[in-house]
Amino acid sequence: MPDLWTDLLACMDLRLRPTAPQTDDDTDAPAPDPQATLSVFEGPNQQLEYHRLFGGQLLAQFLRAAVFACPDKTVKSIHVIFAREGKSDAPVYYVVQPQHRGRSFATLTIVARQKGDVIATALLSMTAFEEGRENQEVGAVPPVPGPEYTVGIGLIPWETRSLTDLGDKAAGPAEYDLWMRTPEVGAELAPALVSYATDLNVIGTVLRPIEGVDHSGNGTEFTSATTSHTLWFHRPFRSDDWLLLRHAGLVMAHGRAYGRGDVLATDGTLVASFAQEALLRFRP
Repeated sequence: MPDLWTDLLACMDLRLRPTAPQTDDDTDAPAPDPQATLSVFEGPNQQLEYHRLFGGQLLAQFLRAAVFACPDKTVKSIHVIFAREGKSDAPVYYVVQPQHRGRSFATLTIVARQKGDVIATALLSMTAFEEGRENQEVGAVPPVPGPEYTVGIGLIPWETRSLTDLGDKAAGPAEYDLWMRTPEVGAELAPALVSYATDLNVIGTVLRPIEGVDHSGNGTEFTSATTSHTLWFHRPFRSDDWLLLRHAGLVMAHGRAYGRGDVLATDGTLVASFAQEALLRFRP
């Protein structure tokens, strides 16, 4: 089994489906559109021990599919709805449908299908780069914690540091700051890699005010799963420079949880923002 970093990078390399007729080996793949208004990309899966697809993989691959389908623009926002659980034993096919393409903006819908079923859908807004006035209203960014504050985040195969232990079951504020830095990698992969990381800790942040509970209780004390996830990209950035993922858990009600966060560079520049809704049902 490849190491997690190599495995994740391989997942970023989607394959464009040929327009030739399908072979017997491609029966699960959506047929290419004869009018060429659709693009279909095949995505490999991470090989994880629990044999399910991690939502962060799908987020990252949606972004890569959009860039491959519309290479003259970058993604400025993505909203994903997770319809059903995916499995790692079959490829995911990303069916890209352009809704609008202009000089400044483009809009795409992408459907992720596996074994004939829709497992997630995405709406993406893309933009051509342009200069303009700048201003932001964001709290100050503290220094990157030292290496003694290194933390292990199960599915993240790169450096992560935090002053807060998200596994601490003592009640605390619904806030979580996580610093991250990937190995050296092309800037074109930064949005996908950061989106992957933003899917991991929102639920754990929402749970922090509850005494005696942490994110490891999924499957025993409660059931949780991401239902929708949105990201906005404000400025270009690199993932192999230190970034701060600042999480805030805002509400838990009616079997659902909601939180949001910002992604900031070390100089305080806000480069991206994210929000997530999740299923969160406590067991009686």
